[in-house]
Amino acid sequence: MDFQLSEHQKEIKKLAADFARKEIAPFVMQYDESQEFPKDIADKLGEMGFLGIIFPEEYGGAGFSTVEYAIIIEEISKIDPSVGLIIASHNGLCTNHIYQFANEEQKKKYLPDLTAGRKLGAWGLTENVSGSDAVSMASYAEKKGGKYILNGSKMFITQGTVAGVYVVTAVTDKSNPKNGISAFILERGMPGFRIGKKENKLGMRASDTAELIFENVEIPAENLIGNENEGFRQVLKILDGGRIAIAALSLGIAQGALDSSIKYAKHRKQFGKPLSEFQATQFKLAELATETDASRLMIYKAATMKDNGENINLISSMAKLTASEAAVKATNEAVQIHGGYGFTKDFPVEKLYRDVKLMTIGEGTSEVQRMIIAKNLTKLF
Repeated sequence: MDFQLSEHQKEIKKLAADFARKEIAPFVMQYDESQEFPKDIADKLGEMGFLGIIFPEEYGGAGFSTVEYAIIIEEISKIDPSVGLIIASHNGLCTNHIYQFANEEQKKKYLPDLTAGRKLGAWGLTENVSGSDAVSMASYAEKKGGKYILNGSKMFITQGTVAGVYVVTAVTDKSNPKNGISAFILERGMPGFRIGKKENKLGMRASDTAELIFENVEIPAENLIGNENEGFRQVLKILDGGRIAIAALSLGIAQGALDSSIKYAKHRKQFGKPLSEFQATQFKLAELATETDASRLMIYKAATMKDNGENINLISSMAKLTASEAAVKATNEAVQIHGGYGFTKDFPVEKLYRDVKLMTIGEGTSEVQRMIIAKNLTKLF
């Protein structure tokens, strides 16, 4: 086992960190306050290859490993988790669903624009009647001749208003919802497909989140991904990989909160000495550093297993649960260390504190992760 980054990975880490510092940091609060999608930054992410990180060069991707994907997301998310979420959702959900399960014709048609960032991707699973319980979805696609007629809606869709390509799931066999869900590729501008409410959120405010509405949308049969009624099994595989990305995003938030806290504690003086010399502060920092690094090791293990083609259902849930809960603790303690300043927008921990809560909700709540972990454990005995 090698616990050191390769020289190539160190270069990628530095590249991502430099990009975040120069291209993202100056505009973090501007986009957070306005809730405007950072299109200029997204365009630059495409130019950097960060919107096609894990895909082969034949489809316009960078051809990087999952470990390198996690490294990039962490470095970006230290500065702005909203941008980290753009990278994670675009790569790990819509684009990856097409790469993993679409036929070659579909891949050649859609992947080059997605991996280059010429079009952003969105992934439609969640509905107002089905969150963690995905099989309760109400969206229905009925096959008529050479097309499917889609009706229903999706909510909390990342890149909802700005995407050009959407992967959407819908029931195609009402008699057996769990094994009767299919996945389709939709394009912006299809008749009957419109964008609904854009969400006004607590955090991740530069990341676009919106409702999708489908009213008799005609989807060509060739836009079905894989075979009919295979969508739910596809979704489970996509979520396994997606949890590694969300874990890496959580890690970036935790590390960003820790870095800010160390810097503040070394310069802020109380009772004649820096906060960093008080044992109470030292113990907080020690715990956060330990839990952050433990999360990193678990994420790298999950990423390595994925690259090796191993089953990651258990380890990806463990990594996501561990990293997201550690990040919530890190931001909470960071605000406490900053005191009154932590409650203002003068320091980055205020925004990290708001952004982090999504990490224990998105890609499966912490409760769902515990269910998955427990289910895997009982299979071992």
